[in-house]
Amino acid sequence: MTDTIETSCVIAGGGPAGMMAGLLFARAGVGTIVLEKHADFLRDFRGDTIHPSTLQAMDDLGLYDQFLALPHQEATQLSAQFGTESFPIADFSHLPTRAKFIALMPQWDFLNFVAGEAAKYPNFRLVMQADVEGLIEAQGKVGGVTAQTPQGPLEIRAALTIGADGRHSTVRAKAGFQPKDIGAPMDVLWFRLKRRDSDPSELFGRMAPGKFLVMINRGDYWQCGYVIPKDGFAALRATDVAVLRDNVASLAPFVADRVDALQSWDNVSPLTVTVDRLPLWHKPGLLCIGDSAHAMSPVGGVGINLAIQDAIAAANILAPVLARGETPSDALLATVQKRREPAVKLVQAFQVLVQKRVISNVLGHTDAPLTPPWPLRLLKLFPWLRRWPARFVGLGYRPERIRI
Repeated sequence: MTDTIETSCVIAGGGPAGMMAGLLFARAGVGTIVLEKHADFLRDFRGDTIHPSTLQAMDDLGLYDQFLALPHQEATQLSAQFGTESFPIADFSHLPTRAKFIALMPQWDFLNFVAGEAAKYPNFRLVMQADVEGLIEAQGKVGGVTAQTPQGPLEIRAALTIGADGRHSTVRAKAGFQPKDIGAPMDVLWFRLKRRDSDPSELFGRMAPGKFLVMINRGDYWQCGYVIPKDGFAALRATDVAVLRDNVASLAPFVADRVDALQSWDNVSPLTVTVDRLPLWHKPGLLCIGDSAHAMSPVGGVGINLAIQDAIAAANILAPVLARGETPSDALLATVQKRREPAVKLVQAFQVLVQKRVISNVLGHTDAPLTPPWPLRLLKLFPWLRRWPARFVGLGYRPERIRI
């Protein structure tokens, strides 16, 4: 027997976009249900960078100090290393925000925190192990979702359905939306290596001909991303994992005595990089946000923060209407896309530029020495220039402020 629930807003997906939207809509007095298909938020090697724009949202909510009481690390600068030469890229210390750094925090801690705050509102409900399977549609309008739970089928009817279920979105597919594939020349292999106090502290990338390694300081360990050519993992996996150990040790000699932790390819989590976006994010009764609307490259680590900005914009624009007991018009849903799409297009254009001019160049030059791009030379010579990439990465174009 199908259990049926009625609410004002149902959100498919308990990731950063979905949980932040759930908190904001509930805070605005809107009956809100978030459906998360997993039993918990404990998935490793998800985006863990909380940028100043998201920290500003926490400050707007009066949760800044409470949030940063959770275990985290802080990165005030970004840098890159070409061969043996280091290049400072971004300096966040001059941002016009309370947080002048990137916070590095496991995504499950972030999601648990937001879920806990949302649960303080009586009109909020989080349903775990609820796998959204379809949309409820009538006369061209979406009126909710159907899902499977351990207790049986669930039907949630709502004035607004939000698809925040990631880059493999069921909601997006069931709505008939087809994303435009923008392309990415690489995939990423994620793994951990022990960190010592004597190691460098900043967030940085290390490059050499044919090799590209990103290292994120997570306190007692490094979260490492080894960049490989697109669809190259199968061929790499056919070799001995010692190849990866040797490449990592050559790029970051200070961890050479720890790469033995990579005993087999089972110690590596491959990420297939996708960059795409929907031409249309909405239809009557339905709005897609976050990765459901636009999958981002890991370049800059901005995906989580763009998703959260989508959630803030959606709540600012739509929550007051729902709180009055009204149904948002399709024109109002279009307003959310109109506001957020320019930022998405700008960031994706930047990511594609970096992928073509830097990452493809590094991965394609297996013999010839690497020549650092001229913008890095300028950033090294003129420290004040580092404020611009810091603002672009840390705040982005048109950062959202919570107004409800």
